[in-house]
Amino acid sequence: MVYESTGIQNWILVGLVPRDTVNAAMNQLWRRTVQIVALVELSIAAMVLLMVMHRGRTKLRRQNTAILYRDVLFEKLSQNVDDVFLLLDAQKNRADYVSPNIERLLGLTLKSVRKNIGTLALLYPADSPGRTKNRLEGLACGDQREWDTEFVHQKTGEHRWFHVVAMGSEVEGQTKHILVLSDRTADRQANQALSDAVAAAENANRAKSTFLSNMSHDIRTPMNAIIGFTTLAVSHLDDRDRVKEYLTKILASGSHLLSLINDILDMSRIESGKIQLDETEVNLSDVLHDIKTIVSGQFYAKQLELYMDAIDITDEDVYCDKTRLNQILMNLLSNAIKFTPAGGTVSLRVRQLAGQVSGCGQYEFRVKDNGIGMSPEFAQRIFEPFERERTSTVSKIQGTGLGMAICKNIVDMMGGTIEVQTAPGKGSEFIVRVPLRIQAEHRKTEKIAALEGLKALVVDDDFNTCDSVTRMLVTVGMRADWTLSGKEAVLRARQSIEMGDTYKAYIIDWRLPDMNGIEVTRQIRSLHDDTPIIILTAYDWSDIEVEAKAAGVTAFCSKPMFLSDLRDSLMTAIGQKEEEKPGVLPKEPTDFAGKHILLAEDNELNREIAVEILNAYGFEVDTAENGAIAVEKVRTAAPGQYDLVLMDVQMPIMDGYTATRRIRELENPALAGIPILAITANAFDEDRRNALECGMNGFLSKPIVIADLVQEMRKVL
Repeated sequence: MVYESTGIQNWILVGLVPRDTVNAAMNQLWRRTVQIVALVELSIAAMVLLMVMHRGRTKLRRQNTAILYRDVLFEKLSQNVDDVFLLLDAQKNRADYVSPNIERLLGLTLKSVRKNIGTLALLYPADSPGRTKNRLEGLACGDQREWDTEFVHQKTGEHRWFHVVAMGSEVEGQTKHILVLSDRTADRQANQALSDAVAAAENANRAKSTFLSNMSHDIRTPMNAIIGFTTLAVSHLDDRDRVKEYLTKILASGSHLLSLINDILDMSRIESGKIQLDETEVNLSDVLHDIKTIVSGQFYAKQLELYMDAIDITDEDVYCDKTRLNQILMNLLSNAIKFTPAGGTVSLRVRQLAGQVSGCGQYEFRVKDNGIGMSPEFAQRIFEPFERERTSTVSKIQGTGLGMAICKNIVDMMGGTIEVQTAPGKGSEFIVRVPLRIQAEHRKTEKIAALEGLKALVVDDDFNTCDSVTRMLVTVGMRADWTLSGKEAVLRARQSIEMGDTYKAYIIDWRLPDMNGIEVTRQIRSLHDDTPIIILTAYDWSDIEVEAKAAGVTAFCSKPMFLSDLRDSLMTAIGQKEEEKPGVLPKEPTDFAGKHILLAEDNELNREIAVEILNAYGFEVDTAENGAIAVEKVRTAAPGQYDLVLMDVQMPIMDGYTATRRIRELENPALAGIPILAITANAFDEDRRNALECGMNGFLSKPIVIADLVQEMRKVL
């Protein structure tokens, strides 16, 4: 039954519906409700599932992204670092991972290493044991090994150095080997460069030390001569001629010493190991006689015999670097002295070889001794630096092993050759051949009119000396005979008198095998022969001079004899005026007379020497003890009172540079423009530039060479 209000008055509508009809509708509604609820629950479940799945996928995506980021980052890093990473499977002997930079660093491709791990063995050099040695054998989990090795880049062939770290590890129960190959080539090269720099610095220091050590030895040689001859001069003050001779020898030794000091001061030569040749006009006779003077004391002290000869020298005036030529001969003679026992002999022979090329003569210098000699093996290395033969005898002799290397370098620079002939126990002979430009304009070949066509006799036990002197006699216009025996010389003198073709000059060696030159002279004089007799000797004749002159000797000539020496000796012997030789000081020029000089020098001894020399040239000299006094004297002087200022550079109160600037700033132009020459012990190019920059007109280094001083004064006066 169903009822419902009609809304009309209080009427209610009542209806009757079958029960089955009502139940069917309810069942349908129920089914619908159940379906809706089930659908909603399924939807919720699906949504929950989707949410769970979404979250899982998001987390997985994040993890994959992180892994991807790590892989990309590792790949980028491995491509830009100098370390190769490998993960190797120890059981399967294969590469699980290879960093992509292996191709850049080692020249191997990823594919080749993954395909065959044995490819890594190709990295070792062909002769390296690494190609067959397995360094990973026995590497257990947790172990680590490190080593340095050399690899060859497979594409470039470059040899590179790597530091290898191998570690054992376990992954999922399997043994893995992790290898890190770190390129250390750059570090090694940097270390090598640093090591080379250190070695270069050490070599430079050693070069300086050895150079100075060698120069110290060279300096002592002329110093011995200076001290020795000074002692002799003091001991013979009453003999003016002998003192003059000693002082001349002191001057020659001092000049040689000065040239050596100048080399020491030139630091650029020490740094670079280079020297430059300074060719000047040189007389070979002067060179050899100066060397003989310097070394004679050493020969006397060691009781050695010295023979010096000049053979076939037709051009004795040449152009060369005198200091370097001296250095060569002094080194060779010093070695001969050191390695020749007492009582031995040393000879120096110079010869002009036949032929000329472009105005150059070929000259040969032979230094020979009968000392201990050398082994053939060492003779091949003797011209290398720091080489000394290691024997019980040589080890006791002081030396740096640089002398012969220096000689070789200088000879090479001169365009010549040097060789040695030697044998143990038989001595050594060094042969130097160098081309020297000839001073053709200074060739002295004039004949001696007073002796032209006359006969002379040469007496010497050495055939080469006889032959050479005979040729020189022919050059000056004489006829010449020679003999090797003193007795035969006396016989020939007697025969020449009997035949009426007497000798007009005798040249006799002091030491002959059968009788000495003085005895030969006595016997010739006993024949009533007053012909000039010249004694030829390689020694200092001062000890025999009195006896020789008493026997009738006219003059002496020192070996080696050059043409100029022979001419001078003959002119002296016949009483003609000898060509005037340059004195210790240059000839005084008359154009300096009356000139007034201001000398600024703080050292009293230097002032005294300079004043005496300048007075000898006619200068009137005023002195100042420092730069301040010099400036004041110039400032208060009348214009023209001083013609020149000689300014020392290093002085107390005011140095020479400052004093020169003050003078140049004076208001009076006549005083401000006075010529100023720098005189300083500083001999570097920088000092010369400073002198010129501050206003000086010239530069002279101490000790003052008089010829240089005169030349500079001529320029400014």
